[in-house]
Amino acid sequence: MATGRTHRPATRSRGIPEATVARLPLYLRALTALSERSVPTVSSEELAAAAGVNSAKLRKDFSYLGSYGTRGVGYDVEYLVYQISRELGLTQDWPVVIVGIGNLGAALANYGGFASRGFRVAALIDADPAMAGKPVAGIPVQHTDELESIITDNGVSIGVIATPAGAAQQVCDRLVAAGVTSILNFAPTVLTVPDGVDVRKVDLSIELQILAFHEQRKAGEEAASDTAAAPAATRRQSATDQGPDGDVPAVMPA
Repeated sequence: MATGRTHRPATRSRGIPEATVARLPLYLRALTALSERSVPTVSSEELAAAAGVNSAKLRKDFSYLGSYGTRGVGYDVEYLVYQISRELGLTQDWPVVIVGIGNLGAALANYGGFASRGFRVAALIDADPAMAGKPVAGIPVQHTDELESIITDNGVSIGVIATPAGAAQQVCDRLVAAGVTSILNFAPTVLTVPDGVDVRKVDLSIELQILAFHEQRKAGEEAASDTAAAPAATRRQSATDQGPDGDVPAVMPA
């Protein structure tokens, strides 16, 4: 079976824009759900809605793949699943190492979605000697002293870093020196890598902070709306309290 060290995805050489590449997994997820329901074809509008994009952008993205659908019929679901999987490099085996087997690393190791999408967890690596040999998700943890030989023996080109921030750059440097050319970084720090190495950063705290910003903005808009509504209510109340001539209360106090 082909491995990641000898086969690189074809997307860059085919001139597919990075923004389109970033949306391909969204389309694939939606298409896979349709395939599991035995849906044979799907319109661009239906697929775009399922993927969370607009249909014009979807049609443009698919044009880079050479897929234009059939007027009045739509897109063949199974063919698109194959075509996008091929473009993303998911029709071959990608051995992956996860470095840092704390709570997050262990959760990633137990994630069942890797295998179903063409990613094989080849090794789990941790710096704690007490972790060595302990099975996580059925895979024995190995010590970081073995990192280079693990990468070479398994033909690994993709590494996942789930270490504390202080250890991430050193781990990254060792991964790159050993031949890893793509890194998924969960550590809360920015990694420095040489040209030719791709890094995707996943920072849950940043995503939560962005959500907090939107929540604060929505709360501010609601407060402003309530403030604007209050004078209008006061004016309505004043008008209700006025007498027939509009200048004295209809009911005078005793």
